[in-house]
Amino acid sequence: MNKAQFVELVQKSGGYKTKVEAETAIKAFSEAITAALVAKEEVSLVGFGSFSASLQKGKSGKVPGTDKTYSTADKMVPKFKPGKSLKDSVAAAQ
Repeated sequence: MNKAQFVELVQKSGGYKTKVEAETAIKAFSEAITAALVAKEEVSLVGFGSFSASLQKGKSGKVPGTDKTYSTADKMVPKFKPGKSLKDSVAAAQ
């Protein structure tokens, strides 16, 4: 599903009159989640899941077939943990 199709789905599901209203709602939601994660806060939506920011440790290793090595720095990454109701709904859709 691409963004345009998702906007149409949100418009129908949310009862928005126009696609612009639905797209504004999607944009507001994603910007709010992003702002919370940047502030290292967790966002929990009961039944849907929780969004959090987590520290991913840096790695070091060797490139196969050569003597070159590499290393990556520690960084913050977004994580999503689905809630029980979302997991159950997806599992029932088989």
